[in-house]
Amino acid sequence: MPRLHVFLAASCLTIASADVKLPAIFSSNMVLQRDMNIPVWGWADPGEAVTVTFAGKSSKTTADVDGNWILKIATGDANSYAQTFAAAGKNRIELTNVLVGDVWICSGQSNMAMQVRSSLNAEEEIAAAKHAGIRLFKVGSKATDQPQKDCTGKWMLCSPETIGTFSATAYYFGRHLYKTQKVPQGLINSSWGGTRVEAWTSRDALMKHEHGMKQFELYAQAVEKFDSEKAKARFDAATAKYEKARAAWQVKARAARKAGEKLQGRPPRRPRMQSPPSQNQNSPSALYNGMIQPVAGFGIKGGIWYQGERNSKAGTAFIYRDLLSSMISNWREVWGQGDFPFFFVQLPNYKGNPNTEDWMVIRESFKAALKTPNTGMAIAIDVGELNNIHPKNKQAVGYRLGLEALRVAYGQKDSNSGPLYKSMKKKGNQIVLSFDHTGSGLKAKDGTLTSFVIAGADKKFVQAEAKIDGSTVVVWSDAVKAPEAVRYAWENNPSASLYSKEDLPASPFRTDTWPVNISE
Repeated sequence: MPRLHVFLAASCLTIASADVKLPAIFSSNMVLQRDMNIPVWGWADPGEAVTVTFAGKSSKTTADVDGNWILKIATGDANSYAQTFAAAGKNRIELTNVLVGDVWICSGQSNMAMQVRSSLNAEEEIAAAKHAGIRLFKVGSKATDQPQKDCTGKWMLCSPETIGTFSATAYYFGRHLYKTQKVPQGLINSSWGGTRVEAWTSRDALMKHEHGMKQFELYAQAVEKFDSEKAKARFDAATAKYEKARAAWQVKARAARKAGEKLQGRPPRRPRMQSPPSQNQNSPSALYNGMIQPVAGFGIKGGIWYQGERNSKAGTAFIYRDLLSSMISNWREVWGQGDFPFFFVQLPNYKGNPNTEDWMVIRESFKAALKTPNTGMAIAIDVGELNNIHPKNKQAVGYRLGLEALRVAYGQKDSNSGPLYKSMKKKGNQIVLSFDHTGSGLKAKDGTLTSFVIAGADKKFVQAEAKIDGSTVVVWSDAVKAPEAVRYAWENNPSASLYSKEDLPASPFRTDTWPVNISE
């Protein structure tokens, strides 16, 4: 190789190793959290001086012995005008079209992951999604047993071309805030279908719970038992079986088409290779490591969460309230922003498992988690679908999450979640119920209160009569002379009837703490 070429190659290698680098969450088109000294971090050569510049302000630091650097820079007021963000050391990175507004981490399982194109009135919603002030970031899916420094993804403008594959819940939430607050909204979607809350919580946080310690014990056993060669053999055998079934299906499909008939059933499913426990999305802390840790610290206004379905199947319905509160505290700690606002969706009406009360207890756990400071709950008991665990009306869910944000994060006292049971008082053969968040008053959705049951000391619930009396609900039954407890909408798929006059449904509840039937 000629000397000149050797020199140029060496120079290029030196420059490459010295390049200042930013994590993926910092990219063109991003929204930076307003009114904050936001952390900015990245990598460079050990000892390299790094300067970050934004909106006429600069901040400097030096990379440590491992090449890591972090600093803070003031963002100032909300700003819808495109600005440049730069990080410079021996090289210079310029990010363009950067706005300043409010940023939200949006996480959970499939109902958070569910895309706009699968939601209600998708075609019209996508066509109308022309919002230059809403920006979208999808964290790449990654399950791992080691905390990651970076993720995949980039910030995109909200448009008909981009919104279809973005989280519907996150989008409708952000759109409501964009319209009401009139400041840019940045939405970070970090979600994965079919996942448990334990996967989204750090090891340190989980190990504070007996349940969490048990999960890591089971994980260690799974790692020890996993045999990659046997997994490959099973996959190969399943693939061979699948190919035969697929060929037979295609023959039937061609025959049906030729005969003008509709083919019954579904085509065979392609098998999946069993992944090692370290790459399983439901291993404890796996998604925290791969999809939360890489963005933790990026300045945010708060978070939203839609999950719980998986935990209802995992025998954790009762302790879910503690697991969720622990995850919220965990995220707040690693973000270092104090008790930032956090809002979650209470699971909607759905057929569930008719033999257990898992879904009812999960809903109760969400309500109990409201004891965690600076939180709010979107009640969705009337927007689910009996036979669809992924209901399409994500507009209502996003709107109600937005109402909670207006109330908690923006201090709008006239915004509320819908009635929440507060207390009960016995009055002869009646029980009088009091509520919080009643708005301008209570109402029966269709003129009659339903889904109330009442029981005496025998714990046998019967259908009850109910009426609104001012700011309270009075419940009774001629069959129960000395009532002890009331339950409302304590079913998988109840008929929601109690609302505020603002058309927000009341949360399901029970006044008792008697034993219930849940999965183990």
